[in-house]
Amino acid sequence: MGSGAGRDWRERAAQGKPVGRPGAKRRRRPSRGASPPCSPAGGARAQGRGGLGSRSPAGRGEGRTPAHRSVGARGQSGGGKDRQSDTLPGTSVAMAEHAGRRCCLGWDFSTQQVKVVAVDAELNVFYEDSVHFDRDLLEFGTQGGVHVHEDGLTVTSPVLMWVQACFSISDCPVWMDSSTTAQCRQLEATVGGAQALSCLTGSRAYERFTGNQIAKLYQQNPEAYSHTERISLVSSFAASLFLGSHSPIDYSDGSGMNLLRIQDKVWSQACLGACAPHLEEKLGLPVPSCSVVGAISSYFVQRYGFPPGCKVVAFTGDNPASLAGMRLEEGDIAVSLGTSDTLFLWLQEPTPTLEGHIFCNPVDPQHYMALLCFKNGSLMREKIRDELASSSWSEFSKALQSTEMGNSGNLGFYFDVMEITPEIIGRHRFSAENHEVSAFPWDVEIRALIEGQFMAKKIHAEGLGYRVMPKTKILATGGASHNRDILQVLADVFGTPVYVTDTANSACVGSAYRAFHGLAAGTDVPFSEVVKIAPNPRLAAAPTPGASQVYEALLQRYAMLEQRILTQTRGLRSEFHRPSLTDSTWRRGLGQQGTSSLL
Repeated sequence: MGSGAGRDWRERAAQGKPVGRPGAKRRRRPSRGASPPCSPAGGARAQGRGGLGSRSPAGRGEGRTPAHRSVGARGQSGGGKDRQSDTLPGTSVAMAEHAGRRCCLGWDFSTQQVKVVAVDAELNVFYEDSVHFDRDLLEFGTQGGVHVHEDGLTVTSPVLMWVQACFSISDCPVWMDSSTTAQCRQLEATVGGAQALSCLTGSRAYERFTGNQIAKLYQQNPEAYSHTERISLVSSFAASLFLGSHSPIDYSDGSGMNLLRIQDKVWSQACLGACAPHLEEKLGLPVPSCSVVGAISSYFVQRYGFPPGCKVVAFTGDNPASLAGMRLEEGDIAVSLGTSDTLFLWLQEPTPTLEGHIFCNPVDPQHYMALLCFKNGSLMREKIRDELASSSWSEFSKALQSTEMGNSGNLGFYFDVMEITPEIIGRHRFSAENHEVSAFPWDVEIRALIEGQFMAKKIHAEGLGYRVMPKTKILATGGASHNRDILQVLADVFGTPVYVTDTANSACVGSAYRAFHGLAAGTDVPFSEVVKIAPNPRLAAAPTPGASQVYEALLQRYAMLEQRILTQTRGLRSEFHRPSLTDSTWRRGLGQQGTSSLL
């Protein structure tokens, strides 16, 4: 945020204009359940999650707010006087109906909209609301909440859409931006290469990551950089709105910047120096994700009736908040089967590589989380369904039911767009003898697609250090999680039971969960203990007896054939070689979550 701010940004946000203009349309409604689905990883958005917390046995009390990754706040309002026209935007009805009720507000500042949910002490969602940028803030002229610039690489959001008059630049880069390739190369060279950077920060250099975006700004606009007092992630910026002062960056969201040393959780001096001068003082010191970063601003108390003891917990990013919302535990894996497929992994001992991301765990500071994204997800499944199963999921399922586990040794790779992990494009089919063939029978093709997608996920998850444990469970979300036959293949390939949950908006709800955890963090209560009363997931599929033996050999063959394809299509480059840095088209489509800087 710029040091020469004009109008008070706290007042601007607190007046019910967190996205920049008066009179924005809002839907005030009690929730009949969870809010509309929000893919936890189907698209990497510059998002933040957070919460505000308060206890209110007598209408006043204290509380904490969890955080989300790019932009976030979690909030609780424990009662007190309800002001019909002066409550927090979008919550007047709910707060009036639940005055005096202990609750947490989970916030989701995403690329496309701002959402809020209210969760009561029984962890039930009883209210939800949102402001959609394209629809409700027409004057900013965004499409999907962003502006794509003429170079086709630079993608930004107008910061005035969030709050006016406090920024040293007018546009904020978001996760889709791929204009910092030169800065990525420079950063990796400084620390000894891409693998060295991954071991240090959890990821090789990514164009959308904050450190590289800061380096670009410093190089292209040094005057704006010199006039910048504070650099925030969207998550820490959103927390700052509630605090009325600068909020620190949390470990989990901070580990998506290519700047934080994930082992000892301090800024890497080598990475800072490679990006811009005096960067550490502009970032501030990072803090644990469950840290209470301060009390809510007195403005919110006076204007909106928040309890004066309401606390703000460090905000985090959307992927870490989704891990909290899905209540992952050590050894668990979350699989989002959406437009792109995403895996969240709870890791104890990570193995950073040149693929995927390692983050600090948002609910257990001793552990880590990993993320893998696969672009050819539901869209690929829908293509095969339309081509071979008469556009019918019922016919698609019949093919999975009529073919045997292991598909008689037939294996397939289906990447109609350039995949992220592995870096392959095209359709490749192999017989049981490892001979490439041009086609499979329709039912064999369908099973080859589904088995191949899940074998790739397991192979690359193990590459990041993931191992199935006796208590491991898979939590499945996304459109394909409604297909029991697809989930049965998932259970068989991984050799562990698959569960589904009714929790929609997992990131936003996870923000509220973390607010409750923040209230109890001082007593060292585990996150799992805090959320144990939340609705339990339902068993959807258990491994078929003998599945482990069938897929053990197939997984080895799949990995070998994947390497063969990489060698054939990329020359002699190794599996973990960087993709072409000029291939910006597919790089813009990376489905992984990134962070953005606000200056």
